Amino acid sequence: MTVQLGAVTIDCADPRKLAEFWTEALGSEVVVDHGGEYLLLTPASPDGVMIGLQRVERPRGGKSRVHMDLRTEDRAAEVKRLVALGATEVEEHHVPGLAWTVLTDPEDNVFCVGSAE
Repeated sequence: MTVQLGAVTIDCADPRKLAEFWTEALGSEVVVDHGGEYLLLTPASPDGVMIGLQRVERPRGGKSRVHMDLRTEDRAAEVKRLVALGATEVEEHHVPGLAWTVLTDPEDNVFCVGSAE
């Protein structure tokens, strides 16, 4: 038996509000809305992964143990666009051949945008 990754789910206080950010950020749309408690967003590409947004009453404690890594050809432009949508830039990292920017979404969930260097 095998399993496949169906979606990555982000815990949040307000799934519908956070969907406004992520649908714009990823060029996706909400395809399932279970009464505002759990939303499912389409993948940005046919071979992509769906994003779930799940209402959780308690706030996150500490750094996220799992986060999304987004990739792009023009990291600076994408970071600027995401910040304009409501993300917050946290820090940048560089290793030979790769650079990435750590950001948080409007509910303080960590994600990264990376590109080859």
